[in-house]
Amino acid sequence: MSQGPTYSFIFPVMNEEDVIGELHRQLLPFLEELDGPAEVILIDDGSTDASLERMKEIAERDDRFVVLEFSRNFGHQIAITAGMDRARGEAIIIMDADLQDPLSVVHQMIEKWREGYEVVYGKRLRREGDTWFKKATASAFYKLLERLTDTPIPRDVGDFRLVDRAALDAFLRMRERNRFIRGMFAWIGFRTTSVEFYREARFAGETGYPLRKMIRFAANGIISFSDAPLRLALNFGFLTALFSIAMAVWFIAQKLLGYSVEPGWASLAVLITFFGGVISMLLGVLGMYVARIYDEIKARPLYFVRAVHGAPEPSAE
Repeated sequence: MSQGPTYSFIFPVMNEEDVIGELHRQLLPFLEELDGPAEVILIDDGSTDASLERMKEIAERDDRFVVLEFSRNFGHQIAITAGMDRARGEAIIIMDADLQDPLSVVHQMIEKWREGYEVVYGKRLRREGDTWFKKATASAFYKLLERLTDTPIPRDVGDFRLVDRAALDAFLRMRERNRFIRGMFAWIGFRTTSVEFYREARFAGETGYPLRKMIRFAANGIISFSDAPLRLALNFGFLTALFSIAMAVWFIAQKLLGYSVEPGWASLAVLITFFGGVISMLLGVLGMYVARIYDEIKARPLYFVRAVHGAPEPSAE
């Protein structure tokens, strides 16, 4: 591709050996339908199965495919970032490799991009294959995020999106380590619209976002885009202090009015435990923000690529 691709497709991959072959099979006719040349960037995020070997075989046969092999698992959001760092296209499409994001929707995204929109995200109308618990917690998370943050982040939106080169260049200037990509794209602005779609169930394998990772991901989103936890902790501590003062006034009033006030070790223990819990909570919230600061000031690289398989490295021109 002498003049560079028009489209860059980014697929973060971790332990998807059962999906890679089908993904490749569906991509081949789809790439031929596009109105310009395309490249496909597959990022191996520390897979422990045969995913990397499957992707290397594809890259050896088709020079439109390139595989970035991470030195270890750096996480889904970092893998997407690595793909965007590498992308050369004028329009960059971010998708999951599990085939839950339909390729047919990309055509609609391209139409919106041709109309002048610089960020086109996929909005889920239905989430096939997700448990009721995951759907309920995801809905609760977006509602909470909407109330806590000043940056409007659309509901029921994942990382499936098309990004214009201008918006991508702006995004790549942000190099924070704890990344919440959908929030970061909302923060940079640009002309944005959505395309609605029905999300399918996974073709094979298991989700890369179990409950533990989902909780961590939700915490990243809230802490990265809101100081509400700090304000909540401050208000809670203030109300607790007022409650303690009110209790002291009540006991003093009882004493002055002649009522018997029996000292009790149990009540003292309860109060100590209660206030100790409040202090621990406040310190925990502060600690989360301090830990983020510590992570950022170390200024370590976001990731390391052990090897690049397939297409040669882009020139430094």
